[in-house]
Amino acid sequence: MNDYETVVTVRGRAEHFHPAERAVVHVQVGLEGPERSAVVTATTEGTAALVAGVRGLREAGPVTWFASDRLRVWADRPFNDKGEQKPLVHHASTATRVKFRVDQGADDMARWVEAASRHRGVRVDRIEWLLTDATRAGLVGEVRTRAVADARAKAATYAGALGLSDLRCTAVADEGMLGDESGSAHPSPAMAASARAGGGHQGGLSFTPEDITVSAVVDARFVAS
Repeated sequence: MNDYETVVTVRGRAEHFHPAERAVVHVQVGLEGPERSAVVTATTEGTAALVAGVRGLREAGPVTWFASDRLRVWADRPFNDKGEQKPLVHHASTATRVKFRVDQGADDMARWVEAASRHRGVRVDRIEWLLTDATRAGLVGEVRTRAVADARAKAATYAGALGLSDLRCTAVADEGMLGDESGSAHPSPAMAASARAGGGHQGGLSFTPEDITVSAVVDARFVAS
């Protein structure tokens, strides 16, 4: 580096908001009772009925993917309000995740959630809003490019304030990777943050697709003269 060159180190940021294209509904089927076999049978049958309805929606198009975890079975002896231990209670549960297309509306998902909620032991935990992999990849590339442009614009402003006009980049990296950072509390340089459903319908679930934030942060080093 020449004596008349000044090092300028900056951080560039960019973000983009995009309506969710997919929604993953997280559902549990859970029952309890004094007889283990009865609880296991009822939970298994309830899960099978739930999955049967999902298969029909997958063939019709609204559902793109679904999966169910293995049946969990356990037992405990609860206590009453007097501190006395009650008889053994058996529990069984399954967890199912169903991914819906919502980029053209979430009506199919809302109807399925409403119907599923009527079944015994079914609990809809949450809705996770997502982008498709292709959309997310394209947006990540776009915000990274914009973050680099933001870094260069900042560096040019600093150089101009010093009366320097010739600006040359010597390094660009993901946030915190230039080697002179004391640490960073920020998330990864490019990320797609999934949003969960807030208030609204069906016991606090909202069926309006959330906006997904895709962001990028880069560090860059320039020399100006």
